Amino acid sequence: MPAAAGVSKGTLYVVGTPIGNLRDITLRALEILSAVDCIAAEHIQHAQKLLAGHALHTTSTRIMPLHQHNEGSAVEKIIELLESGKSVALISDAGTPAISDPGALLVQQVLARSLPVVPIPGANAALCALSASGLIAPHFFFYGFLPAKSGERQRKLAGLKTLYACILVFYEAPHRVLECVADMAAVLGATREITFARELTKLFETIHTCALGEALDWLQADENRLRGEFVLLLAPAEEPGQEDISPQAVHALAILQRELPLKQAVQLAAEITGEGRKKLYARALLERKTET
Repeated sequence: MPAAAGVSKGTLYVVGTPIGNLRDITLRALEILSAVDCIAAEHIQHAQKLLAGHALHTTSTRIMPLHQHNEGSAVEKIIELLESGKSVALISDAGTPAISDPGALLVQQVLARSLPVVPIPGANAALCALSASGLIAPHFFFYGFLPAKSGERQRKLAGLKTLYACILVFYEAPHRVLECVADMAAVLGATREITFARELTKLFETIHTCALGEALDWLQADENRLRGEFVLLLAPAEEPGQEDISPQAVHALAILQRELPLKQAVQLAAEITGEGRKKLYARALLERKTET
């Protein structure tokens, strides 16, 4: 390894870059970016701004685009460079490449060719938000971006209900955040806490926690709150329990299940007692699992 340059031939460097404040970059990242033969960047102009901000000399020929629309073709070009002994740095517009950003396919294919991949740690919006959220849990689950369409988004959220003990971490764009939060409240309940981490490390950085039922009012109270990229963190929920189902409903359901199919028993129990059908159905399924 050349001591002055700090890079190895034929090596892909996955380099974390700032998520907002240009000063949030490591000395090692700057060394790698200044020394590699080529930089694969999500957007060339953004990469040039980053390099210029740190007085790193570069030419447009040293930067090549790698984004979601050209990743397939760009991968082969980069592998050719690596196999010829060139060193390449992979960067995204902000944060760590391949984490809800292009780059995972490139890393996969480079490793498949038995070529070296070296991570250069740096900023990550999810971890940055988590560290300043004040939310406490032994585990967190990073999802990234939820689907853009409401129906599909609600289905994905419903599938995450089993992770009630975890902090759930999402990314969201400003033009979808209202719809996304509305779906979260509808699916996961208005009392669950959400932390908004917006414009992290930038001038108008905002970190705010409230109940999902209050979130839309908070967002809409100031139009500036709808600007910038968001990290959304959902606090852990209480363990799903059945104590909120009345004893009368439980008793009625038990009697009806002896004589009727499950769905009919649940429907009748709900009509007789006024209890929610979904809660009764969940109770019946839980009891069946316990019995088996």
